[in-house]
Order: sequence, then C-alpha cells, then structure tokens
Amino acid sequence: MNFQEINPSPRTLMCPGPVEADPRVLRAMGAHILGQFDPEFTGLMAETQEMARRVFQTKNHQTYTVDTTSRGGLETVLTAAICPGDKVLIPAFGRFGYLLSEILERCGAEITLLEREWGTVFEPEEIEAELKKGGYKAVACIHGETSTSMMQPLEEIGKLCKKYDALLIVDTVATLGGVDIRVDEWGLDACIAGTQKCISAPSGSALITYDKKIEDIIAKRKKVEKGIRTADDVDGSLPMIPSNYLDLAQLQDYWSPRHLNHHTEATSMQYAVHEALRCIMLEGLEERFKRHNLNDKALCAGLQAMGITIFGDLKHKMPVVTAINIPEGIDGPTLRGQLLDYFGIEVATSFGPLDGKIIRIGNMGYSSQKRNILFTLGALEAVLLQNGVKVPAGDGVAAAMEVYKNAK
Repeated sequence: MNFQEINPSPRTLMCPGPVEADPRVLRAMGAHILGQFDPEFTGLMAETQEMARRVFQTKNHQTYTVDTTSRGGLETVLTAAICPGDKVLIPAFGRFGYLLSEILERCGAEITLLEREWGTVFEPEEIEAELKKGGYKAVACIHGETSTSMMQPLEEIGKLCKKYDALLIVDTVATLGGVDIRVDEWGLDACIAGTQKCISAPSGSALITYDKKIEDIIAKRKKVEKGIRTADDVDGSLPMIPSNYLDLAQLQDYWSPRHLNHHTEATSMQYAVHEALRCIMLEGLEERFKRHNLNDKALCAGLQAMGITIFGDLKHKMPVVTAINIPEGIDGPTLRGQLLDYFGIEVATSFGPLDGKIIRIGNMGYSSQKRNILFTLGALEAVLLQNGVKVPAGDGVAAAMEVYKNAK
C-alpha cells in the first residue's frame, strides 16, 4: 500500500492562527537532535527564557515554555495557581473567556462569570463592582479575543486587582509578539501565550510567565514524584496539582538549574521557539508592533473602501485580527471556500452567536506582510464580484496601497 508523501499545498494563512512559520524557524527545526540535558541544549533553554522575558516585558524569573499547545499552557498555569474552592472572576466577551471557565470548573474553582455582548469589551467599573464584593483569589481574562477581534485593555484591571488583592491571570495567546504587552508595568501576575500566532512558530509550545505570588502558591502544592524525589523534597501544604504532565511545580524544577527530569523535552520544538524569539529580537519589539499596526491600517482601509463593514467596537479592535460582516449575497462557507480554492488563502469563520455572520482575517507574525494584505484584498474583491456582490472594482487594493505610500 502506498501512503502519500508530506507535501502540503502552498497556502497564505490569513486566519487568526495558525499562521505561517518564519522560514528561519522551519530551518532551525531541522537541526541535529540534542539530548535534553546536554549542556548545549540547556544553554539554549536559558537563552529562550531570557528572550521570552523581553517579549513579555517582565523580569519574572519563572518564564519558560511548556511542551503543549496554548490551551495546554492555560490549563498548566490555571490548575497550578487555582486550588479547589478558590473564588475566580472571569469577564467573558467571547468564546475563549468561556474556555477559561471550562478549565477552572474542572479545577473545582468557584466561578463568577461576567458576560458582555460579543463585539465589545469591559469597562474597569464593571469589574470593580464585582471585586468590591470581596473574596476573589483571582481574575482570569482574555487579552485578545480572536472569536470577536476585540482586545481588552489591561492596565486599569491590573490596578484594580492589586487594590482588591486578587491575582490577574491573562490569556495573551493571540497578542504576544504582535501587540505591546507589559507584564510588569500592568501588574499581570501570569501571562500565557502560544507559538502559532504572532510568535510565528508551529503550534506545540506554550510560553508562560508568572510572578513570585504564584510561585509561592506552586511551592505549597509541590509533590515530586516518587521515582525522582530526594530526601530534600518535601510535600507542600496545599492540595497537589491534579495533573502530572502539566504539573507546574515539577516543570519549574526542570527549567531551574536543577534540571530535574520530568518528561522528554520536545527538542525540535524548543529550537523553533528559540529561533522565533531570536527573530523577534532582531526585528525589535517596537518595529514589530509598528509593522502589525501599519498592515492592520491598510487592511481596514481596503475593506472600508470596498464597502465592507468591520464588526464590533472599532476602538477596541485587535490590530492582529479583523472581523468583517459577511456581505449580503454570499454566505460564509462560500466566501471562505472560494478564497481557499482559487487563491490558496485561508481565513476563518467564527463561533456561537457570530457563526455565519462574520469572517475573521488574521494579520499575525510572519503572515503580517504588505504583499499578503494586498493579495487578500484583491482575492476578496474577486470572490465577491464572482458571486454577484457589488463592490467597487480596484478600490480596496488602491486604498491599502495609499496607506503604505503615506507611511513612507
């Protein structure tokens, strides 16, 4: 029996993740495999930690990767920081706020869910009104909600959490590496991100950072497994972390100078993360943020020139995801399918109350390029015209080009 060779069709990934991996990252993944305790490899791990601190804009010692997807990274941090019975506030304004609730329900947390209409974000006063009731161990929230394209401002929430002595744990999966995130300045106690979006590596690794307050909780939940523990390893006083694989206490030991064996490290994925972060360092954070903002401005100008309406509160729209209302005369599957079939461009539909109503266009990491923006606008126009949707021919690309021209 013959099985197919891995030879994927070329795609332009303009969805909200995964996006195209930087070619330098893919080359790095083909390097020789090192053992996970090889000094060369542990040296690379230390560099990855330092570069990740710079991207998170933090001095947190505990900053490293977990061999799992971004959802696994969220579960790793939440199941370690939140004990059964802890009271947690979740301001949900899209699909992934509900995901935090789903994870924390399984932790046995006592959850209060604040809900907002999809396409909007929370005002600080709404969150403070709930925190005033007291007793909250943490606030867990999304920074960039890809299901709606909205981005929640965090600085004021960080101040409120400090005022009411609550941890602030934030999902920055869709924003880290494309948007300015200031972990220390904004008072974020923990931040979790994935590699498959603005970081521009394949999916399969989660970047995490957390402060001393969470580190102290983890120490009280620590239990080193019997096969590797020593006489110096003492069990903590709080309930142990329920997952063995996602046990942050033991993962922390692996990333420490002790390098305590936990699981076999995903060597090639570590190469990928290291190289992706190195590429970000070479570009510079400010330049990277400017690039994403410029491409977002050009995309939005092109869409609006075509008469397409952008979904949601534009004041709080993410610069790395744009949601558009599907024009009358075409449905979401047709629009998405023809962009893929004719042009090899992948965009995304949405979920829940927005299913069938919007299309989401990503502008992330390596995919955030002028040529991709212009290509996507031209392809979108062609598909709409092919299906009888009246749009002004050529205006979308021309408006975007004008943005780029003026930027020079």
